[in-house]
Amino acid sequence: MQIPNEWQPDQALLKDRVILITGAGDGIGAAVARQCAAHGATVILLDKIVRKLEEVYDHIEADGSPQAAIYPMNLEGAAEKDYMDLANTIETEFGRLDGLLHNAAFLGALVPIAHLDAELWYKIMQVNLNAPFLMTRACLALLMKSADASVLFTSDRVGREGKAYWGAYAASKAGCENFMQVLADEMESNTPVRVNSLDPGAVATHLRNIAYPGENPDTLATPEQVVRPFLYLLGPDSRGITGQQFDAPVITP
Repeated sequence: MQIPNEWQPDQALLKDRVILITGAGDGIGAAVARQCAAHGATVILLDKIVRKLEEVYDHIEADGSPQAAIYPMNLEGAAEKDYMDLANTIETEFGRLDGLLHNAAFLGALVPIAHLDAELWYKIMQVNLNAPFLMTRACLALLMKSADASVLFTSDRVGREGKAYWGAYAASKAGCENFMQVLADEMESNTPVRVNSLDPGAVATHLRNIAYPGENPDTLATPEQVVRPFLYLLGPDSRGITGQQFDAPVITP
């Protein structure tokens, strides 16, 4: 699916909403965070590198947007208690959660399954699949307190159709797609929570550069150019849409 071609975000689209974004230190996460804030949201910035979070925080401040919050967290080493502590902190500071964007991802290495190290497989699964499960489960009570909550997964085409050498990364993204559908089905009746995934396509990010080191980034969309569908799916205009796999419109640089 794609968002409506003619849709454009209202300036107050996300006014008074509290949105948690993982992988918010750079790339798509940082771009979405800045635009969510610019459209009125209080954004909780989550990533493992404090310096990067502070840079995004400073940009949001300079933009004149609502003050963001920083929550440093290393998803690779986080345990169940860490996610409960996160939820408790959000409960204390904000009382609810209106949006949750699972954007953080770890690629690992592009190698044949026969040569894929078991520890690397575990690490990729921990960041890309286990973390979204643990975080979503911990935050469900907060999402249920919202009048209109959105859980959104940043997807990838290899999670919808496997490709040689993408190994654990592809499997983890496929797991997220299925997890999204299971959760959407469970939340569809009598809850304010909708759940979807979005494949932003080929974007000039650090992860993309690792996967395609010889690619010219100038031929790709920038993170800022793919923000619009994220805003649509996190905001009220997509209310009632759940369990769907979205693709961002193709951007020609």
